Amino acid sequence: MKRVTGIGGIFFHANDPVALRAWYQRHLGIDVQDWGGTAFTWTDADGKPTGGMTVWSIGKAGSDHFAPSNAPFMVNYRVDDLDALLRALRDEGCNVLDKTDDSEYGKFGWVVDPEGNKVELWQPPAGQ
Repeated sequence: MKRVTGIGGIFFHANDPVALRAWYQRHLGIDVQDWGGTAFTWTDADGKPTGGMTVWSIGKAGSDHFAPSNAPFMVNYRVDDLDALLRALRDEGCNVLDKTDDSEYGKFGWVVDPEGNKVELWQPPAGQ
């Protein structure tokens, strides 16, 4: 079974997310959208879209979005078969959170690494 196939997103908290987003937009040219982040579309060597994306987003410090982790960040990894991977991780004794989410954006599950960081696993919708 293939496990992680790529990075789907990077999310982190900031004390002043509006100011930090503006800094990234001004100095690094990141096209920050009203929702607080951007989606980088994957392209091939010729610049043609390849059907994937990586989300980058800054949220407000103090949010419980990354709970039970206390880390100010969370990495989202793309996977091919979320259910099979979550089963395998449980069988291997990993701290897999019970909650999963299935939405128009795909299927999501979470595991906590040995350092206490919440890791998001994402199976994109078919065709993405």
